[in-house]
Amino acid sequence: MNRRELFSGAIGECANPQQAGAQLIPNVVLRNQDNVSVRFYDDLVKGKQVVINMMYAHCEGFCSMITSLLVEVHRTLAARMGKDLFMYSITLKPEQDDPATLKEFARVQRANLPGWQFLTGDSYDIETLRFALFRHDHIKIDLDLETHAARLRIINDDIGRWVHVAAMASPMTVLQHISWADPPKSEAERRVENRRLQQQIDQEVARYGYRKVI
Repeated sequence: MNRRELFSGAIGECANPQQAGAQLIPNVVLRNQDNVSVRFYDDLVKGKQVVINMMYAHCEGFCSMITSLLVEVHRTLAARMGKDLFMYSITLKPEQDDPATLKEFARVQRANLPGWQFLTGDSYDIETLRFALFRHDHIKIDLDLETHAARLRIINDDIGRWVHVAAMASPMTVLQHISWADPPKSEAERRVENRRLQQQIDQEVARYGYRKVI
């Protein structure tokens, strides 16, 4: 994977979102927790809505807490997971985390759930992917692996929408950010959603005197 080509491509000339996605997202070969080889863009992201985080199995910091948060988010969106929404957890330390290690991590975290893959691969490819999806464009920050575990990247490749959210945000906030990348709704669906939201606002105002949930 040539990083110079990855980051210097003429993205603005693309005719559709997936062409842009193919240029922005490295199509590196990874292996999931079942030791199945996949191409990151072609097999996992192309035309899909995905939630991506970076972690490692022997993390002494926040990886387990973030995974637990994602388990809660997954349960809330269970009807969609593996159908029109997918989760990918990519190890920051591929030299330590082989597929078997990731599979055990998923088991312990109760994250062996539909539509969720834990991924490892060549360290150069993982680093290229890390910079493509999570870079801050600040050399000191980007060289710190932990900073790239602190955010979730949400991509809807079908419509070319990218969102990010703090990995330690509340489940409600993460769910809200995922919804921002959802496919556009029809007018009828928006009317139903607006009525539901207005009812929620009215209930909060009646109870607290103001809208509590922003």
